[in-house]
Amino acid sequence: MTDGADADPQAPGGPETLSYEQARDKLAAVVKRLEAGGLTLEQSLELWERGERLATVCGEWLDGARARLAAAMATRDDSGKAAGEQDAPF
Repeated sequence: MTDGADADPQAPGGPETLSYEQARDKLAAVVKRLEAGGLTLEQSLELWERGERLATVCGEWLDGARARLAAAMATRDDSGKAAGEQDAPF
């Protein structure tokens, strides 16, 4: 479990350098490894904890994206356009 794909997202250079896609892919790899079985209880717990941290990173990215979308929509609504109104005539 020492390949680069299993790097701890809480380690220096961790979550702030992981993109959403990187964190999601690492989380998927953790889930796959857990589902494969054959691990000791301690290894399983370590992987589970890593997965929880990666899920938190993904959640933070998604929360940030939602906030940015809400802000963009509010700005658009404040500019006088009705909801659903489009710039293009088609």
